[in-house]
Order: sequence, then structure tokens, then C-alpha cells
Amino acid sequence: MIQQLFVNLPVKDLAKSVEFFTELDFTFNPQFTDDSATCMIVSENIMVMLMIESRFKEFTPKEICDSKKSTEVLNALQLESREEVAKFIEKAVAAGGKTYAEPKDHGFMIQHGFEDLDGHIWEVFWMDPAGFAQVQAGSASE
Repeated sequence: MIQQLFVNLPVKDLAKSVEFFTELDFTFNPQFTDDSATCMIVSENIMVMLMIESRFKEFTPKEICDSKKSTEVLNALQLESREEVAKFIEKAVAAGGKTYAEPKDHGFMIQHGFEDLDGHIWEVFWMDPAGFAQVQAGSASE
């Protein structure tokens, strides 16, 4: 059984990235923080290690993707309500992020997203489990 998930993301300027994500109400674990990396706490069992590129390169033999030109991962964050999605996107844009598409309303789910300072994509969504179950049941009967 998996105990925790650590997502590792390269960043160009660690201090600016910490400032950006602090504006989105994320906190950081000082035990796993130094001048080359920090551990951003998403939830009790999900962390994002933000690492300057030279540190990130220690963990991979491959080139680091330029996330402003290419997408290497989509990070999806589920929030508690439609309103929370809109608020979160507003905060991300106010902190220096940018949206890349209009919000999508699927009835049972709303999704929107932003790019952080390094171009990493963060999908933010709310989903009504009952509505999703109805959509799945409809798909299964077709």
C-alpha cells in the first residue's frame, strides 16, 4: 500500500515559487527544505517537491522539459465546491500565474486551470460524486 505521494517539479527560482504557492495558501515542511528544494504540503499524504533545476537533474538522466513550451505532467487538485474553484483560480492569477483556457462546466463537474511561474499546469476541479455516478451509469447502459 502506498503511504504518500511526492510529486517532484523543477523550478527556475525557488524563492519566487515559494512566494507564489504561499499566496495560494500552501505551506512547506522545513525538514525537507534548503536552498535548492522545498517540500510543499498539498495534503496529509501528498507533497510537491519544488527543486531548482540543478538539484532536479540529480534525480533523472533525461533532459528537463521546458514546461513553458511542453507539458510533462498535469497536476489536478480537487476542491470542495464550484465557488472554491473560481476563488483558487483568482488567487493563482493574482499571485502571477495565468489561465490557459476558459473554465469547463460538465454539469456534474467544473474544471479550470492555471500555469504556475514555471509553466507547470495545475487543473483545479470540483466534482459532484452523485452526478458523476449518474453519468457513469448512463455510459454503462449504452
